Amino acid sequence: MKVVVAMDSFKGCLDSLAAGQAVARGVSRALDEARVPVLAVSDGGDGMLDAFMRATGATGVEAASVDPLMRPLTARYAITPDGDTAIIEMARASGLTLLSRDERDPLRATSYGTGLLIADALRRGCRHLIVGLGGSATSDAGQGLLRALGMKIEHDSIDTSHFLLNRYPEVNITLACDVDNPLCGPRGAAAVYGPQKGATPAMVARLEREAAHFAALTSRHIGRDLAAAPGAGAAGGVGFALMSHCRATMVSGIELLLDLLHFDTLMADTRLVITGEGAADNQTLMGKAPTGIMRRAARHGVPTALLAGRVDDRDRLLGAGFAAAHCIHDVVDDTSEDPLSPSVATRHLAATARALVECHRPNILPTTQY
Repeated sequence: MKVVVAMDSFKGCLDSLAAGQAVARGVSRALDEARVPVLAVSDGGDGMLDAFMRATGATGVEAASVDPLMRPLTARYAITPDGDTAIIEMARASGLTLLSRDERDPLRATSYGTGLLIADALRRGCRHLIVGLGGSATSDAGQGLLRALGMKIEHDSIDTSHFLLNRYPEVNITLACDVDNPLCGPRGAAAVYGPQKGATPAMVARLEREAAHFAALTSRHIGRDLAAAPGAGAAGGVGFALMSHCRATMVSGIELLLDLLHFDTLMADTRLVITGEGAADNQTLMGKAPTGIMRRAARHGVPTALLAGRVDDRDRLLGAGFAAAHCIHDVVDDTSEDPLSPSVATRHLAATARALVECHRPNILPTTQY
């Protein structure tokens, strides 16, 4: 009998694997006869690199890059064993976590560092790139990234005569992403994500104007307009830049990872899937990893339980298909504990998983055992 655990990271607290291992311990305490495989997962945001490395057997490499404020740093990405595919997590060079709160300034923050990682991968011979779009500090419509690849962008012109991708027409880029926002408008990069990156209302308006201008410039240059394409607004518009100028394809990050993990095969004989993330709410249903996992498991008739550090919109989560949705901190009465403490979260994950399985034990175990 098998219970599959596939937890997303609890940001600022536990990575995907640590969260999953805590849940597995709780399941095993309730069902000592169960097999409990633990999958490290990510939808393209934080933790993407580690999850995809485990799924593909890729090896980490380091490259000189810069952070969102152009300060030098060494960033890590990975290359698969065949040397053909590079796995790049944008947040490693252009991430919000690389800045202190008072350094957040989307008018200055640049995606240039991610462009340097792409250039490094191309020079190492990689011809397929998987780029995880998530956790960025930037809202530059990907212009910094394109400049790092040799594109010259002026106010009224684009010059691609020295663009690095011109040398490698065979390169294909896959964007692992969990959002479908367009570049501009009320659901665009500036309006939705700018404030999270430190933008004031006046800055949001300026970022919106600059993105719209670059979109118009790009449209004239390439002969098509992708500003409204799903995911164009991802990572502050990096999705738009890579789809427009680098022939990139946008895919669901969690769907791509589940394919690499052979998730459908793993569902054979599985009685329950347990997934989760730091905070579960209506946004969980908008392409996030737990929802992708739940929907994939549902194809095989396997129920999925959701565990999170905070649960809002429980009725909506249950209505969308989750068999259960539990806040892990409800298992204790001690409100003095710090819920963001890794040790506290680990203990509460295990306790909640154990209680979940014990409560639903008759529905999890084969009926022949009763």
